[in-house]
Amino acid sequence: MIITGLILLLVGALLAVPLLWTIGVIVVVVGLVLMLVGRSGRQIGGRSHYW
Repeated sequence: MIITGLILLLVGALLAVPLLWTIGVIVVVVGLVLMLVGRSGRQIGGRSHYW
């Protein structure tokens, strides 16, 4: 999810498409939050870790 967000950020910046850049930021933030919650030992959706 983080990699997808970074790709969207890059494409949005290179093509000057603000919508892609905004979606990229949102996807990166969600990916980072899921990663942090997963590393804290809490379950996400019944899983003990998030890939």
